[in-house]
Amino acid sequence: MGFGQGLSGLNAAAQELDIIGNNIANSGTVGFKSASATFADVYASSKVGLGVQVASVNQRFTVGTVSGTGNQFDMAIDGPSGLFRVLDSSGKVMYTRNGQFYADKDNNIVNAQGYRLTGFGVTGTDLNPIKVPVGNIDPQVTTTIATKTNLDANAAPVYPSDVTGTVGQVAFTSTPAGPGAVTAYYRNDGTTISWYSDPAGTVSAPLTAGTYTTATNSFTVDTSSQPSSVALLDAGSVTPAVVPQVGHPFTPTDPKSYTHPLPITVYDSLGNAHSVMQYFVKRPAAGADSTWDVYYTVDGRMDNITSTNPSIMTFDSTGRLKSGDAATLSFTGVGGTASPAADMTIALNFADSTQFGGDFSPNFVQNGFPTGEYAGMTIGSDGAIVANYTNGETKAMGYVALANFNNLQGLQPVGGNAWVETGASGQPIVGRPGTNSLASIKGQAVEESNVDMSQELVNMIIAQRTYQANAQTIKTQDQVLQTLISMR
Repeated sequence: MGFGQGLSGLNAAAQELDIIGNNIANSGTVGFKSASATFADVYASSKVGLGVQVASVNQRFTVGTVSGTGNQFDMAIDGPSGLFRVLDSSGKVMYTRNGQFYADKDNNIVNAQGYRLTGFGVTGTDLNPIKVPVGNIDPQVTTTIATKTNLDANAAPVYPSDVTGTVGQVAFTSTPAGPGAVTAYYRNDGTTISWYSDPAGTVSAPLTAGTYTTATNSFTVDTSSQPSSVALLDAGSVTPAVVPQVGHPFTPTDPKSYTHPLPITVYDSLGNAHSVMQYFVKRPAAGADSTWDVYYTVDGRMDNITSTNPSIMTFDSTGRLKSGDAATLSFTGVGGTASPAADMTIALNFADSTQFGGDFSPNFVQNGFPTGEYAGMTIGSDGAIVANYTNGETKAMGYVALANFNNLQGLQPVGGNAWVETGASGQPIVGRPGTNSLASIKGQAVEESNVDMSQELVNMIIAQRTYQANAQTIKTQDQVLQTLISMR
């Protein structure tokens, strides 16, 4: 009689119910992949089948929902290709999609089973357990300072020494006295006689040659030579009075010896901070060009600077930097005897600086930084393990490794959200996320189970009906057998 077919059907339906029950039980398991049964008929040299068998149990490696957690060590594989490569305590390699990780007492990044996550170093292809990058980041000594600024074209020039006999003043007043008084000033720089409307020679443009008229009289400006008198068309002549210019040799303690100060913090080889002051000093114009000297101090000193000669910046008549866009600052005795550091040489750059009629507006960038303590880590989409430090710096410490297989169905589940390699799966293809067709990584997130509860409940109903139907065939066979026995 056909009891065997019914029994095989009961067994197959029971196994399918086991699979469905396992799927439902793991609907909340991070990284879990649901499974389904594949059935096959059974024949043995007869036209009538002998029932059914479970041919295989296949797992669906579709991507589950990726949800954020905020945990700095959590990570989700955002795509179907790839599994985390982990090591158990004996060093056995296993693979998982569960990205729930934390740091153990030895600073290894591990999962709930204690399996250590593996990855690559910043360079090379060796695979090793990933450790939390604790400790301090190395300081970086300042080697460059890029300063881009506007220097005020209307600032009065600073004379490095006293100047007499070269700046004169002529006061033109109306005759008789009345409104409309005019005052003009001239400067003789040795080659050019210039007349101005203010004593510093900076406000507006120089007065040009010609006749200037007040309310009651006129005067003539002659730019060909320095006059001993100026002819007034209706008031005789006036002898110019000499106005000497007081010089201010540069010294950091004399604010009148510089035009614009700019403090910049730099860092030595030990990460200690030092103050570099840049002092911009406007000098009298040289022909059509404007000249600025730049002096430096380090921690308020000049005696530790290798060369105390100023940098010289030259601007053309449109306010564009003509020369002096680069300089070098070298100083010794950094840190003194208390915290001696290596001597420093800083490449200075003033490219794109201007001299327009506007405020001093500096902007600078220097490439040094002090040491910083480890503050946390982030995982990049390419699997980069980036350490964050209290000084605001970051540092790549390595990369998470992902593995893929030609036949994922050939992997053997071993529990604990893990699989192991088998001959059917083939050897793993290991690489960085986002390369070699591997999926990318999403940090501070996990991949949820891909179990579809609605589908599983429908499958459960179908399996239940299948089980009932097979039980019914056994019952029918039993009734037929009972009839045969009763015929006696």
